[in-house]
Amino acid sequence: MTVADRVVAYIGLGANIGEPRRQLQAALQEIGALPKTRITKTSGFYRSAPVGHLDQPEFLNAVAELDTELSPGALLENLQEIEKSHGRERPFAGAPRTLDLDLLLYGNETIASARLTVPHPRMHERAFVLKPLLELDSVISVPGKGLANTFLSACSSQKIERID
Repeated sequence: MTVADRVVAYIGLGANIGEPRRQLQAALQEIGALPKTRITKTSGFYRSAPVGHLDQPEFLNAVAELDTELSPGALLENLQEIEKSHGRERPFAGAPRTLDLDLLLYGNETIASARLTVPHPRMHERAFVLKPLLELDSVISVPGKGLANTFLSACSSQKIERID
């Protein structure tokens, strides 16, 4: 592949059971070790209240910026393997998790398939995605939606705090 085949992708990381800080740190190392991929930036860690299913512990979240030659499908498969290696289970939507890795953005692409939707379909509604994402790029745009910073005010009721 040529330099032109490299894409900037953003991954959302989250965990709220087990040892979330250790799990996110390990996941960042594992993502950075993926073939044809390197992490170029990582946000700080944020503590956030759960959204949707509220009866669960607070989350620890972050966003990583990647430079990758992997296709969106291959990147998703690798992320799911990392989740699985950390004991990720999916008993119901919004369930507590040992590790959640979401492909938020893949260049400026819009993808809608049975396996993958990019941009992540609810990213513009989630403070735990927007705050760390905007820390990495304050003028980033969500394809088909607009500038990410325009959505943050609509999420102002969602509890989130940067912890490091």
